[in-house]
Amino acid sequence: MQLDVLNKAGEKTGRTVELPDEIFGIDPNNHLMYLAVKQYRAAQRRGTHKVKTRAEVQGSSRKLHRQKGTGGSRKGNIRNPLYKGGGTVFGPKPHSYDFKMNRKEKDLAKMSALSQKAAAQAIRVLEDVKLEAPKTKDFAGILQKLEIQGKKVLYITPEPESNTYLSLRNLPAVKGVILSDLNTYDIMNSNFLVLTEEAAKIFAGEEIKAEVV
Repeated sequence: MQLDVLNKAGEKTGRTVELPDEIFGIDPNNHLMYLAVKQYRAAQRRGTHKVKTRAEVQGSSRKLHRQKGTGGSRKGNIRNPLYKGGGTVFGPKPHSYDFKMNRKEKDLAKMSALSQKAAAQAIRVLEDVKLEAPKTKDFAGILQKLEIQGKKVLYITPEPESNTYLSLRNLPAVKGVILSDLNTYDIMNSNFLVLTEEAAKIFAGEEIKAEVV
């Protein structure tokens, strides 16, 4: 897949980048993309929910009345779950919602998401832009020239860029991520991917797919 490299004015620079079909041109595996997104969102859950059992609520441990001869039902103490203020039976306990996915499954899910974006022509390659100072207005202007302002954009760089990330973090629809942190959820949660030219060249020149995705 060949893409033109655009400058910050949204114009073609005359350079192109060839993105490998092994990453951007495969038949998407919808089920693995679903699992990858599900795992990502599950891992965000704190799982700190908890209720008190009858061993933890306040109340006397004395048996309310003798077992037999009262005409009433058999009862334990006041912390019995049947009473108001008693413990909870089978309530939630703190636990993790995360689940395991194999590395190959994760890689295939990411490549499927990238291929889906490529098929939808939702990938832009921007020449490496170095902002002299953090300024949201300048970065928003670049997105406007690329005709993707107001869309959900995932901006991908090979390494952290302080001024760039400080400029884009105030744009609610834009998220910046470095190449090594790229994940299926962020790809699918965006309308457009903007790759810096250097990041795109890493994709184009990398042979080991597992490391670039």
